Amino acid sequence: MDWNTLYPKNTHPTLPELSAYVDSPLWEQLLGHLKTAYGVVPRLEHSVCSGAPGWNLKYKKGGRALCTLYPAQGRYTCLVSIGGRESVEAEALLCACTDYVRTLYEKTRLFQGGRWLMIDVTTPEILEDVKALIALRMKKR
Repeated sequence: MDWNTLYPKNTHPTLPELSAYVDSPLWEQLLGHLKTAYGVVPRLEHSVCSGAPGWNLKYKKGGRALCTLYPAQGRYTCLVSIGGRESVEAEALLCACTDYVRTLYEKTRLFQGGRWLMIDVTTPEILEDVKALIALRMKKR
């Protein structure tokens, strides 16, 4: 069943319900990594954004967005924004990334000087790419 049907705007899910719906070890690995590496606590928020409406999990540190996670059954999508000042390092980092993430970066249009990457995290390799991109965001403080 669709996440937004299960949890419309007036029905606030819990983090355990979210994790049970996603039901992916890659989800748990990223949540654990974000907690350990950055000491951040996620905020469950409802978005009316046309690109990915519904409940999502936002991670911020010191006012800077690390990523936003969008649940799906058995998988999830991670939004990582690469700003203009990060683009040179991001492009160098992409050499070590999966073909999927490299292609996604190349096809994502510039928006306000950066790229908003909606990455479907479906393999351990893609998860490592996501972690590297988030680390790049935190380095540029």
